[in-house]
Amino acid sequence: MTEPGIEDLLRQCAPQVLATLAHRHGQQFDLCEDAVQEALLAALVQWPQEGIPQSPRAWLLTVASRWLIDRWRSDHFRRERETATAPSEALPDVRPSHDDTLTLLFLCCHPALTPSAQIALTLRAVGGLTTTEIAAAFLVPESVMAKRITRAKRAIRLAGARFEPPPPEQRTERVRVVLHVLYLMFNEGYAATTGASLLRADLTVEAIRLTRLLHAILPDHGEAAGLLALMLLTEARRTARTDPTGRLIPLEEQDRSLWDSAVVDEGLALLHQTLGATTVGPYQIQAAIAALHDQAATPDETDWRQILALYDVLQTIAPGPLVRLSQAVAMSHVHGPTAALALIGTLDTDARLAHNHRLDAVRAHLLEQTGDRAGAKAAYERAARAATNRSEQHYLRLRAANLSTVE
Repeated sequence: MTEPGIEDLLRQCAPQVLATLAHRHGQQFDLCEDAVQEALLAALVQWPQEGIPQSPRAWLLTVASRWLIDRWRSDHFRRERETATAPSEALPDVRPSHDDTLTLLFLCCHPALTPSAQIALTLRAVGGLTTTEIAAAFLVPESVMAKRITRAKRAIRLAGARFEPPPPEQRTERVRVVLHVLYLMFNEGYAATTGASLLRADLTVEAIRLTRLLHAILPDHGEAAGLLALMLLTEARRTARTDPTGRLIPLEEQDRSLWDSAVVDEGLALLHQTLGATTVGPYQIQAAIAALHDQAATPDETDWRQILALYDVLQTIAPGPLVRLSQAVAMSHVHGPTAALALIGTLDTDARLAHNHRLDAVRAHLLEQTGDRAGAKAAYERAARAATNRSEQHYLRLRAANLSTVE
């Protein structure tokens, strides 16, 4: 097996091993997670040379357990050892239940953590990514990410969180948080906040994998299915979103033959199974919007009236400035750019968009449609200055430069 294959196997095994250790050792989650990371590092060194063991999960569990024993035997952890139950030298190859994996997701999305810490810890503990990989995904130094993860684990310990499902009265809210973390993770991969590349495929692929896991655990949860459908229907367009140089290609200019039809079909099937079967939520609505885009063979065939109707519903049940911006884009296709400009004018005083480039980017596009080239150029330039991703900056500056030419 090649090294990338080993890495994939380790990512599959890591949450199962961690779930087993955390289930056994209660509030020692931070030490259990450190032990799993040590086992993963040992596997990366030994397996390429010695071969993959017959039971990879048992191998990792044994190595991680021995690391825990060494830690508990050290002088530094003498006091903790008095109240902790150290694992035996040889542990059986216990297969964690699906509930254990779900519990692990719940723990990583504990309300004591900030959203950024929830995402980082989910990637580390459930996604099996190394600190180096997570730091690269967030475009921060490894030392910074290591401290962030350490603080997250400490916050969980100080909050007294245990490795157990949340009580029934908290379950709905905690599932909502898990879904939100996975949504944010996917969005960061779909349009990276900073850096030179527009896309972070490692993040979108990992978010889809984790959402598949959640959907398998909660097959009757409409929003879990809706989020997975949304991710698939969006990810299907990834290859067409940039050219070979990394330049951003807007939706209406994409080569739709490059869209992954198999992934589109999977997303559509999942959406059709979900809609009408449960209470409709925001992820299902967004998936329905993505489906309408994916089903249009050409930009002119897009059902913008239906898309606008869906955004109207979305703005009612999950209002937000970015939803309003998307609503305005749909409105411009149905009622014209002037009406859309009036709609986004309501966002000029919204503090949530004070440092976001998207408002001026949408305004520039709408002004360009009205024929106001000077206004559009100025808005594109403001958007470019506010953008923090270099691919988006380049795209916005190019649009502004094109408006500088005399017709």
